[in-house]
Amino acid sequence: MSGVNDIRSTFLDYFQKNGHEIVASGPLVPRNDPTLMFTNAGMVPFKNVFTGIEKRDYVRATTAQKCVRAGGKHNDLDNVGYTARHHTFFEMMGNFSFGDYFKDVAIELAWNLVTKEFGLDPERLLVTVYHTDDEAAGHWKKIAGLPDHKIIRIPTSDNFWAMGDTGPCGPCSEIFYDHGEAIPGGPPGSPDEDGDRFIEIWNLVFMQFEQVSADRRIELPRPSIDTGMGLERVAAVLQGVHDNYEIDLFRALIRASEEATGVKAEGANHASHKVIADHLRAVSFLIADGVLPSNEGRGYVLRRIMRRAMRHAQLLGAADPLMWRLVPALVREMGQAYPELVRGQGLITETLKLEETRFRKTLARGLNLLSDATEGMEEGARLDGETAFKLYDTYGFPLDLTQDALRQRGIAVDLEGFKAAMERQKAEARANWAGSGEAATEAVWFQVKDKVGASDFLGYETEEAEGVVTAIVRDGAVVDRAEKGETVAVVTNQTPFYGESGGQVGDTGLIEGEGFRLAVSDTQKKGEGLLVHYCTVEEGTAVAGEEVALRVDHARRARIRANHSATHLVHEALREVLGTHVAQKGSLVAPERLRFDFSHPKPITEEELQRVADITNEIVLQNAPVNTRLMSVDDAIAEGAMALFGEKYGDEVRVVSMGTGIEGEKAGRTYSLELCGGTHVKATGDIGLVCIVSEGAVAAGVRRVEALTGTAARRHLEEQEKRLKNAAAILKVSPADVVPRLEALVEERRRMERELSDARRKLALGGGGKQAEGGAEKIAGVNFLGRVVNDISPKDLKPLADEGKQSLGSGIVAFVGTSEEGKASVVVGVTQDLTDRFSAVDLVRAASAAIGGKGGGGRPDMAQAGGPDGDKAAAAIEAVRTALAG
Repeated sequence: MSGVNDIRSTFLDYFQKNGHEIVASGPLVPRNDPTLMFTNAGMVPFKNVFTGIEKRDYVRATTAQKCVRAGGKHNDLDNVGYTARHHTFFEMMGNFSFGDYFKDVAIELAWNLVTKEFGLDPERLLVTVYHTDDEAAGHWKKIAGLPDHKIIRIPTSDNFWAMGDTGPCGPCSEIFYDHGEAIPGGPPGSPDEDGDRFIEIWNLVFMQFEQVSADRRIELPRPSIDTGMGLERVAAVLQGVHDNYEIDLFRALIRASEEATGVKAEGANHASHKVIADHLRAVSFLIADGVLPSNEGRGYVLRRIMRRAMRHAQLLGAADPLMWRLVPALVREMGQAYPELVRGQGLITETLKLEETRFRKTLARGLNLLSDATEGMEEGARLDGETAFKLYDTYGFPLDLTQDALRQRGIAVDLEGFKAAMERQKAEARANWAGSGEAATEAVWFQVKDKVGASDFLGYETEEAEGVVTAIVRDGAVVDRAEKGETVAVVTNQTPFYGESGGQVGDTGLIEGEGFRLAVSDTQKKGEGLLVHYCTVEEGTAVAGEEVALRVDHARRARIRANHSATHLVHEALREVLGTHVAQKGSLVAPERLRFDFSHPKPITEEELQRVADITNEIVLQNAPVNTRLMSVDDAIAEGAMALFGEKYGDEVRVVSMGTGIEGEKAGRTYSLELCGGTHVKATGDIGLVCIVSEGAVAAGVRRVEALTGTAARRHLEEQEKRLKNAAAILKVSPADVVPRLEALVEERRRMERELSDARRKLALGGGGKQAEGGAEKIAGVNFLGRVVNDISPKDLKPLADEGKQSLGSGIVAFVGTSEEGKASVVVGVTQDLTDRFSAVDLVRAASAAIGGKGGGGRPDMAQAGGPDGDKAAAAIEAVRTALAG
């Protein structure tokens, strides 16, 4: 039972048997406490339950919570490797009561677990209580039978816990294990308490008060329990070792590090192996929870942890990147308890490999430059800040590495000079940014970013989180507050809202704080790393600095994710069907549809389009997981990943892969592999259905397809089915016979139109009125046939004129047709024997002038014109008569 995995399961099973709900570990990026960089204690996921904001369907809970202490006020990073119990990542086991049981039950549960389940010798245990907590001291006497000298009263804040300056608080009671006289140190509260003999293994917090103000504290109506037992610490006790790094879990990781480096964990090398083993856990769990290395916020802390471990790998003589090779060992040890490690193994491995490869280049270059810059310097000298900043800004060599490398030679760095150089660069960047037009209006975001830092995007992992309002912008200026009805732009320190980019539209949703609510209509990326929410204040007054709850519109985001993943599949299917010349030229990923523009020189046939749809839906039906990895751009493209049109990429990129090819070169291989920073479904089956609804040209050599997915696709097809059934009912046939029946009707209509056209032409050529026999009249010795005709289209006037010329044998014909809009068209024909005397072009221009037209054109034997005044059609015929007579 002394193995780490056994201890964890024993703890959880024990409390489950005692009526507690086993709750899975919350993520390392806290969703409900924006004041924390990382989850650093077991109670963090339950903070809102303790404060009464959130209600759950249980009043007792137990967890093994992932924790990181490597940034902010809780930072153990520099101690790791050189002490027995400091870690950047650790597991905090705990049991919680939300207004259910209190001190007596908590103490009884704790004592029975450590003495009966874990089998610790009661003689080696002692406890502390807050100096005024007689109630807790009494319970320890009664339940555990501890004598007074083993119940130590502590008057300091070490034994009084508080969530903050205000809020829930209460006394603590800690359980200590005595390692024996062979280890130096005294009991808690003694002058020698910092020794290693007495080790705290469990802290019981009795949450019984609310701190209303600095000088006022009241009793909570429903006091609660929050406990924390460090898994690594209790494992060391149960396994009979004094150093946490000697427990089975760390022995396995250090053994893997020894095998990979060929260097034993002995002497000075032992610290390096401990650093590598500890940091491997921290960075792997952070990456699995969505944190990626960057130069800001959480990503920067992750990068520091990585680089510290990688530096120690180099000190051990590792010639090639090491950390990524140790991931399988970690997954073997912890993957069963934390399946996110298994799911994220590919991303963790790629991220570590990429980061260490880049870091080694940076380190080698920086050390060479640093050596040149400090040549001749003696111990006690200081490297000027300008040089240190140049190493950082130009060559990517971090300040802390510069300090670390020079510390061995006793050389310091001029930090004030470094800061001055940094500020000068920022000032120059601001000046360059503030230009004219749109650039000038965007300058405010540079100022905001400079003041509050980048926004942490949490949206890959969650759609709900808490944050702090770091800036409010109204009409291009930073303000402290926004009133009801105002439209503003809001920045928070972290957000699950996706900012529009890569074709994917920005998220919408709600931001709520104490007494105010904001409706988010759009989210945009601004400056370098700001995520800006465009909002309307619906209730109350929004105030900068306030904590808020951010909730993305889940249904809308789900539709966007489906459309985005479908876009990737359609892209690859187009390449498969049309050829690899297909390249993305633009896209729109919206909640209601997707639009994809691509290079292709000709229209897509119905058969090709159907094949694209069939392939896409075959991949959807695979319900294959959608995987994400972090890679360098060059490695990603070398592996076959496609870059998105218009996207700007840094040194590191997210690579999204989905599906398995069915035939051809893709058979059995990853189907879609693209560089993409957007949000996607977890599995292709979540897309539901892809229905391509249109295809057409948008520019020379560029085509566009539009498609629907999921419910929208289903409704589209249902509407099409409904239309088909309505058409069948009108035609009085079955839906299967609609097409042949329509074809027959269309052919019948064409026949009738031909017959009608023939009848109209015959009627137009008929006699009467002033016309002589055969319908013609003589003007200046020339046969002339002139008619105003109705219901004959302009395109039929020329054939009519040809028939008129044929009927005359020799002569001139003029026909004027009128339209429903009141316009007129005129055609004049001259038989070949008269073209040397009369020109059809001259005659048609005379007719055109009569109906308000300008000119006309054609040949001497046939010409056509038009005019806006159909009421003057008879005058046009008369104008031709006059021209002939004249």
